[in-house]
Amino acid sequence: MPIITPKPPNMDALYALDEIRLNFSSSNLHALNIAIAFVMFGVALEIKIDHFKKLIKNPKSALLGVFSQFLLLPFLTFLLTIALHNYLTPTMALGMILVASCPGGNISNFISSLAKGNVALSVSLTAIATVGALVFTPFNFAFWGEMTMNFYSATEPEMLVRPLEIDAFQMFQTVLIILGIPIILGIFINNKFPAFSLKVVKPIKQLSIIVFAAIVIIALVKNFDYFKIAIGYIFLIVLVHNALALGSGYLLGVVGKRPLMDRKTIAIETGIQNSGLALVLIFNPKIFPPELELGGMAVIAAWWGIWHIIAGLALAGYWSKFSLGKSEPNTVVS
Repeated sequence: MPIITPKPPNMDALYALDEIRLNFSSSNLHALNIAIAFVMFGVALEIKIDHFKKLIKNPKSALLGVFSQFLLLPFLTFLLTIALHNYLTPTMALGMILVASCPGGNISNFISSLAKGNVALSVSLTAIATVGALVFTPFNFAFWGEMTMNFYSATEPEMLVRPLEIDAFQMFQTVLIILGIPIILGIFINNKFPAFSLKVVKPIKQLSIIVFAAIVIIALVKNFDYFKIAIGYIFLIVLVHNALALGSGYLLGVVGKRPLMDRKTIAIETGIQNSGLALVLIFNPKIFPPELELGGMAVIAAWWGIWHIIAGLALAGYWSKFSLGKSEPNTVVS
């Protein structure tokens, strides 16, 4: 996959983002890895085998949710990077593709609950997306990232092109360690020792989210000068991208004739992405060598991690005023 360094006029400040060396040490990366794994362990403590059984019996909403996350969103993100190619650096476009390739975020269940969505569906989609991410995250980034960079290279022949070979196996290995092991362990404990899981799940989830948020905030503080330069522009890009994710998920539910609570949940699961995983992948030197100038990717993923929480909570507050109408079935997972 090629990384392209363009030099068109009037965008020097934007291209300078790629040269940013964020203050993120190996110890910070290890802490972030542990925090993400801990968060996913907390999520898995609420996953039961029955969730998968229910999906087999009533799969339509779940299938739409999986389609929305892992097929529709990466494709629409690719189209968005094409539409905005005059306003993006290639690495910013890659950052958008990587975020879109990640599974749903760890707070999607909480936001779905606030929005009066289908919480059972939300938890089930989290389970499927987290397991599916082991394959779909590396595949989607490799496929759509390659397509994006080929487009940028073809439309801007004067760009300087440097090869970037992504080790798909290394990305798969990283995702497996950070997501797969905690999820398997959490599901095992929850189904083997349900009483114990019920006691510890709430404090574990609260603690994990606090720790994760603290790491992200510390990283932002250390790199605040860089974010002051980037935020005015990055804000709009992430806002549009996140709105596309939320809107496409909701409209897919409308097209699929899903009840209101399911439409809300599909939208939230599509629009709340695990951008923390994206940051872990970006700062993994075995996947993206340190000598590459990928500041645009990191800034996109970092701001996504903040903005999708703000947007999700705001949308949940609005949606909480609307529950099922009399004509809509009170489904759990359908």
